[in-house]
Amino acid sequence: MWVLETEQDCEQPFTFRLLPGSVKTMGRAPSADFMMDAAMVSRLHCRLSAGASQLEVEDLDSTNGTFVNGRRIERGVLKDGDRLGVGRVMLTVSKARVQAESL
Repeated sequence: MWVLETEQDCEQPFTFRLLPGSVKTMGRAPSADFMMDAAMVSRLHCRLSAGASQLEVEDLDSTNGTFVNGRRIERGVLKDGDRLGVGRVMLTVSKARVQAESL
């Protein structure tokens, strides 16, 4: 599972979780899978595609851009520890291990 979250002292905290195989949109619009009502975030800002070993991000022609580790991208790959910038929101990417429950 992939986890994207803002720092704890952030004014607007966000936490998003993605299972491998899922595709989610991020933005201000109610139709976005991950809704972020924050400054400089477009209605449909970016799309996240989760794989087992990497998380892909694609900018959806946002006004203010999508950033990976401070670099503006159109499409990029996120790894554990990377930082994703969406508008003025900075999210840290982490790969959480999902433990199967024993029967």
